[in-house]
Amino acid sequence: MEALAGAQTAAFHQRWPARLLLWVSALSCSFSSPASLPPSLVPRVRSSYTLGRTFLGLDKCNACIGTSICKKFFKEEIRFDNSMASHLGLPPYDLPSYAANYSDDSKTWRPVEVSRLVSKYQSEISDRRICASASAPETCSIERILRKTGRFQKWLQAKRLTPDLVQGLPSPFLRCPSQRLLDRVVRRYAEVADAGSIFMDHFTDRDKLRLLYTLAVNAHPIILQIFPGAEGWPLPKYLGSCGRFLISTSTRPLQEFYDAPPEQAADLAYQLLGVLESLRSNDLNYFFYFTHVDADMFGIFDNGHLFIRDASALGVIDKQEGSQADAGTGENEDIFSCLVSGCQVQLSSCDTVPEMQSLVLVCQQLLPQLLQGKFPSPVQEEIDSALSLCSKDSSTDMEVLGATSQLKDILRPLRTCDPRFAYRYPDCKYNDRF
Repeated sequence: MEALAGAQTAAFHQRWPARLLLWVSALSCSFSSPASLPPSLVPRVRSSYTLGRTFLGLDKCNACIGTSICKKFFKEEIRFDNSMASHLGLPPYDLPSYAANYSDDSKTWRPVEVSRLVSKYQSEISDRRICASASAPETCSIERILRKTGRFQKWLQAKRLTPDLVQGLPSPFLRCPSQRLLDRVVRRYAEVADAGSIFMDHFTDRDKLRLLYTLAVNAHPIILQIFPGAEGWPLPKYLGSCGRFLISTSTRPLQEFYDAPPEQAADLAYQLLGVLESLRSNDLNYFFYFTHVDADMFGIFDNGHLFIRDASALGVIDKQEGSQADAGTGENEDIFSCLVSGCQVQLSSCDTVPEMQSLVLVCQQLLPQLLQGKFPSPVQEEIDSALSLCSKDSSTDMEVLGATSQLKDILRPLRTCDPRFAYRYPDCKYNDRF
């Protein structure tokens, strides 16, 4: 009987990804009477629970993203991939993101990505900067120091998130803030219970600190929340956060497709140009631009659909209201301005961001990797010519726009209509638009 039970247990662990066994068990056990546990287990349980809290960054809250999805970890409904988990069920400590599986019922599972706001190394530097800003030891309470700052005291008094409250924060997302954009942040902020109002009356002090910290370190999770994929924005779904990690739907980075066959490369390049077009011109009158690009910033879902995987380098300009930021930012710099960058970030003026900046960056750094040397003559020469024109910094906006439009015309017939491209199949069999 014991042998049978052991075989069933082994089969279970082979079937499911490795779990956060010890520290999740510790959480549930921590609510039990100490007398119900064998004394020999108590130190190990506490140690495992502490390790889990430290790994997720819960010990740093409320200098964190939030806790909206922690219950999923504690109920073992988020499980790290077997290949990445240690004997404690925890993956390696220093990766920027981790493959995991997510369930709503413990029966059906889907892949997700568990991502840090910034690298573990950057987080440690940031925490040391916070302590140093108050001449405190490195083991200081970073939350206590952040709460005492002038900026956070203004946040505590504020009923509405206004441009002056985010002035000087280093994120490109907040470089050119409008009241309309900031109202959207508050109204759709998913880490509070009663989202929907543009006023922060329902925000606790803790909620305000978490939002401010997230905006100061990396606005990526906020962008996922306020421009959701369900409304047509080219972004993965934000599922929640726990400590300093966010959980979103899983994508494969674009770099994995550099060796894709010609028809798939054509499809991805066509989608990439379409995504940039939607960021430049959309119904809400926001102009999105990238400050820089790399292949890890874009990802592909299992159905072949291309999305923005990392929005941390995405700036937003409100074409309807314009920027309502003050011309000078120097007097607004504080510890929140320097958590990641060390106050060294130099962002373009809102009035000087070229409209075609994202297209030029993609033509320079991503499209050649996808498209060069893939197609027969004369198609390859036509593609190379268009790429050469749209990648030149000296090209005018009209030249860049014309070259990318020509490139889309070349790529459209090179895309095939088959089940590999499930995001547009079988619609592509009956409608040329797909």
